[in-house]
Amino acid sequence: MPDLSQIVKAYDVRGVVPDQWDESLAELFGAAFAQVTGATAIVVGHDMRPSSPGLSRAFARGAAARGVDVTEIGLCSTDELYFASGQLGLPGAMFTASHNPAQYNGIKMCRAGAAPVGQDTGLAEIRSLVEGWAGSGAPEPAETPGAITQRDVLADYAAHLRSLVDLTAVRRLKVVVDAGNGMGGHTVPTVFDGLPVDLVPMYFELDGTFPNHEANPLDPKNITDLQAKVRETGADIGIAFDGDADRCFVVDENGDPVSPSAITALVAARELDKHGSGTVIHNCITSWSVPEVVKEHGGTPVRTRVGHSFIKAEMARTGAIFGGEHSAHYYFRDFWNADTGMLAALHVLAALGGQEGPLSALVAQYDRYASSGEINSTVDDQAGRAAAVKAAYEGRPGVELDELDGLTVSTADWWFNLRPSNTEPLLRLNAEARDAATVEKVRDEVLAIVRA
Repeated sequence: MPDLSQIVKAYDVRGVVPDQWDESLAELFGAAFAQVTGATAIVVGHDMRPSSPGLSRAFARGAAARGVDVTEIGLCSTDELYFASGQLGLPGAMFTASHNPAQYNGIKMCRAGAAPVGQDTGLAEIRSLVEGWAGSGAPEPAETPGAITQRDVLADYAAHLRSLVDLTAVRRLKVVVDAGNGMGGHTVPTVFDGLPVDLVPMYFELDGTFPNHEANPLDPKNITDLQAKVRETGADIGIAFDGDADRCFVVDENGDPVSPSAITALVAARELDKHGSGTVIHNCITSWSVPEVVKEHGGTPVRTRVGHSFIKAEMARTGAIFGGEHSAHYYFRDFWNADTGMLAALHVLAALGGQEGPLSALVAQYDRYASSGEINSTVDDQAGRAAAVKAAYEGRPGVELDELDGLTVSTADWWFNLRPSNTEPLLRLNAEARDAATVEKVRDEVLAIVRA
């Protein structure tokens, strides 16, 4: 029997194909998804990985065998699948392993209206059913199987995004987009069609073997081509998408990376100005600048744990208009509380094109502090090392500690967060301060304890 503990993660299914899972398991996941959601119809989409069409179709067969009608939207980005789930009012499944290497694949699942499915919201039940069926044979089929039909929603998805951000009056911009051979190459041409944009495409050919670089723009080595192209072409902005195009990363006219926290603050300001007020969610490793900007624009900042299930839960609980993570995930109430890098990109283009200055000057007002970036340390004892750090700072004058997500230690002049990885023997450190020298001092002090 397959070991599903290796592939069923906190928020999704992910593993190496066919070593850890295959089409026969995908079919069981489809049947289990149908049972747990209780749906009469679902929507299924997939990315450009070589294994995705077969896995997606197997999942559809498994759901249809349980009497559920399946709408296949074919090649799509993850946020396009969320759009279909929201627009059609159906639970959905997206076949992608996001930024992972080519041999991986996975399933991101949601309930109707793009509501997340995680361990506490159905994924544990799905795993339990699949394990039972894998050990004893297939589930009982329905008397009448569901129908499997195809539908293209790309044009509707693009129209919906463009209806949320007005780009009609902005100045013309030269925009370099690196799709990393991922799904941005499928969605960007349609979304950008008719906009005042001179598009310079990079790696738009859909290729799930990622021949040019990994489709993970948070790793600096994967945006060097984009940076060079922006400088070479004199572009106003560069945008990189990850493999399933739900995250976007921005570089300015000089080719310098723009902090996702600065993008979060910029989009938050625009959404608050549009709505007049509202709640904005940010996780515990975004910059101090995010809650500051939210308050300056009449909004209420709410801090939460890292991870899309926590952000989406807080979005729903508070009725928030927007949420942002330092990993370049951006969530919108106008998009069923789901994350869409494409909508965030359109906001940045609208902000840039709506004034005459360069992007570097525009984002400077949102990028106010010095930061360390995320630093990973491999440790044998995550809890023990974190406890040692806590003991070193506890009781110091002017120092506050909280454990909302890992350990956050803060003062009037600096803060750091130390979190364990859920999947690897790592501790992740993020630090920020009012100046670079202080960040370096805090970083070095914490790492000396972590790596002792």
